[in-house]
Amino acid sequence: MSAAEVLVVGAGPTGLAMAGQLAAFGVRVRLVDRAMDRVHESRALAIQPRTLEVLAGLGVTDELVACGNRAVRLCLHVRGRERAVPLFDLGLPDTAYPYLLFLSQAETERILGAHLASVGLDVERGVELVGLHRTADGAEATLRHRDGREEQVSARYVVGCDGAHSTVRHLAGIGFEGGAYPQTFVLADLEADGVAPGAAHAFLSGRGMLFLFPLGHPASWRLLAMRPPAETPSPDAPVTLDEVQALADVYTGAAVRLRDPVWMTNFRLHHRAAAHYRSGPMFLAGDAAHIHSPAGAQGMNTGIQDAVNLGWKLGRAVRGDADPTLLDTYESERAPVGRLVLRFTDRAFTVATSTNPVVRFARARLAPALIPVVLAPRFVRAAAFRTVSELGIGYRRSPLSREGPHPPRTGPRAGDRLPDAPLPGSGNAGTLHRLTATPGWHLLLCGPPAAWQDVATAPLGRYPLTAHRLTEPDATGSSPTSAAPALHRLGLTPGASGLYLVRPDGYIGYRAGGTDLTGLLAYLDRWLRPGARRGAGT
Repeated sequence: MSAAEVLVVGAGPTGLAMAGQLAAFGVRVRLVDRAMDRVHESRALAIQPRTLEVLAGLGVTDELVACGNRAVRLCLHVRGRERAVPLFDLGLPDTAYPYLLFLSQAETERILGAHLASVGLDVERGVELVGLHRTADGAEATLRHRDGREEQVSARYVVGCDGAHSTVRHLAGIGFEGGAYPQTFVLADLEADGVAPGAAHAFLSGRGMLFLFPLGHPASWRLLAMRPPAETPSPDAPVTLDEVQALADVYTGAAVRLRDPVWMTNFRLHHRAAAHYRSGPMFLAGDAAHIHSPAGAQGMNTGIQDAVNLGWKLGRAVRGDADPTLLDTYESERAPVGRLVLRFTDRAFTVATSTNPVVRFARARLAPALIPVVLAPRFVRAAAFRTVSELGIGYRRSPLSREGPHPPRTGPRAGDRLPDAPLPGSGNAGTLHRLTATPGWHLLLCGPPAAWQDVATAPLGRYPLTAHRLTEPDATGSSPTSAAPALHRLGLTPGASGLYLVRPDGYIGYRAGGTDLTGLLAYLDRWLRPGARRGAGT
């Protein structure tokens, strides 16, 4: 019998990100997938800003951005008229990625797979999970290889990233509740003449919507359109360019000509959620835990962020330097996010596809005029951006989120995402996110240079974390890390001190005002077992 600390089943974007997180923590991981090759179609095509942030720690974000197509505006088309709606033109200062990145899922998987190969982790393809049960110290899985050979694998933990028809979920006995939408859609990657590049396009009508998203590879455009209710072809039925063109003519008034298709398919959508994200040593992430409509480009992004949330917790559990109940926080943090995404996408989908006469009138006549007006104020676009981009996701109610004494009145709270900010004079880091990008916990000791001089920080050396001093310039204008912009973004006023403990996934676990470490040490004793210190920052 072979052994692995963690067995990851499914090598889509969620599984690849999961394996990458685990490898970053030194976990012995096996990643298996029953498919013989990765996908070569686009499928999911948009990467949200928060996903780009969390993948930066793996060192893949720069390549994703270089290969993708940034979009900051949406063009609405109704009865031959076009209205441009700016969406991500805000230039928000707390993220390095204030845009929606369009990139084929095939390219996303290629880049993530290349990263795994660079750290010595191969995807085992043609390997199917056919059996799974608990043991006294984890789980035992039965894997069937492409040649029919079966292998028994002992693992501390098993993570199902194996999609909507998850074998892990089935063998773990976890329910999958929900249903299917009645509509049938067409998906195609192709070339399109008659639409301006560099923007997403939505053609609105009483019967529904047709979307064209800028892609770049393997084709310039992704088309998504709803078929008429009377048309219910099988998902396996072939799709021809002529019928897609005929569908596009109805929505666009024959203004768009389609050509050179790379991939075309029919598909139907489901909305389901797992009853639980965990059963003993078995976990679910991504589509294995939740599936929904593509409205808002939330699916793949939610799955990758599931992986980032669970990956570091499994890494700590395997290393033995975390409280065992840390793993319980995965479901308590991510299940509410999954439910929120299901509600959001369901409502957006209903508005886009409803045949109700009132909704059809509003969609075709009122929406084109109202949407630009509603989104005109910057604060409205900012709120919409943070919702769709997933920058606003937080875990304030999590057991891992604790406010210490005298926290700042403004700025991010415990459970919130750590905002990005420039760090002038901070060496190679340059920004707050880059400073905290290496795997592990990071402690930010903030305030004037003199504030921490007489504070006994030696007890922090017992814990696996990296400490950084973020200080204001002193009277001479110098400091270890001149961090006034970052301190302001954290809510600290000039002359004030505070501390922020940042989790490995970039969320604030603990914050407090002043320099008293008592509450912090209690938090560390609760969640991190004392061990060899990971490193010390400036």
